[in-house]
Amino acid sequence: NHLRQFNVLSTLDFSAEGEQTPEGIQATFEETMRSIDFAKGNDNLAYAVFKPSTITTDELLAKASEKRSELTIEEVKAFREFKERFMAFCQRAYENDVRLIVDAEDYCFQDALDELTDEAMRKYNKKRAIVFATLQMYRHDRMPYLRRILDDAKEKGYIAGVKFVRGAYMEAERARAAALGYPDPICKDKKATDENFDAAVRFTMDHLEHFEMFMGTHNEESNYKLARLMDEKGIKRNDSRIFFAQLLGMSDNISFNLANEGYNVTKYVPYAPVRDVLPYLIRRAEENTSVAGQTSRELKMLQAELNRRKKVNR
Repeated sequence: NHLRQFNVLSTLDFSAEGEQTPEGIQATFEETMRSIDFAKGNDNLAYAVFKPSTITTDELLAKASEKRSELTIEEVKAFREFKERFMAFCQRAYENDVRLIVDAEDYCFQDALDELTDEAMRKYNKKRAIVFATLQMYRHDRMPYLRRILDDAKEKGYIAGVKFVRGAYMEAERARAAALGYPDPICKDKKATDENFDAAVRFTMDHLEHFEMFMGTHNEESNYKLARLMDEKGIKRNDSRIFFAQLLGMSDNISFNLANEGYNVTKYVPYAPVRDVLPYLIRRAEENTSVAGQTSRELKMLQAELNRRKKVNR
């Protein structure tokens, strides 16, 4: 309600990452379904979201992605049950007319998730984007995947939903690739990642008749570029196909200024019992190497604004 006063919407993200037990998986499934129901007709909420690895086990996701043919009978059954939960979320979102983001995961999980997300988009995105794939653009294979999504959307007749982020698992990804001896899936450096991210956004904007886009970033330049691109293309700032997004409590200078200028903005709002949400928060701190610099910039801006107000009030 508070964010909505400033034309900023919310995206509730149940961020519990507890033990992957049958009881924990069922509890997460039920709470995520509740969040999709809560978003129905709620003008404060822009999207619902779920993290696939919270409704199965890491071991099963990795094997289903990397060694599908080696799944045992029990694992095939478990993966089928995971797919049923995954599709139940998409079905409920479709019934509720709620846009649903499938969050990205580790590289070793992602092939199976891409396959399911593609299937869900073909089924539920016929009239508008309901299901959104998340592309971590620090992966150098995501532009080819984005082009395949476009080709598939044209061929199958649906609107693709895409969420762009830079990525959240860089250190772990590089360590796993080195340990197991496969090519590093991450772009060679920050510059290459930025170029990949910008290329994906521009590609989507150039084919917007086939897409809806959620751009999640705290990078000021990326936000400026998309805002300018919309203006250059004559796209209305409140076009419902395009959303800017930042995390609650971060980059408010970006979120509130964009919203004030008429662009669609949502804040990702993680929620869960403190014990269960800590793994999520710790990972964000460990993997987001720009956190320190971002916080420093925000503190400097806040101090400058406080000083400005003091001078005005003298």
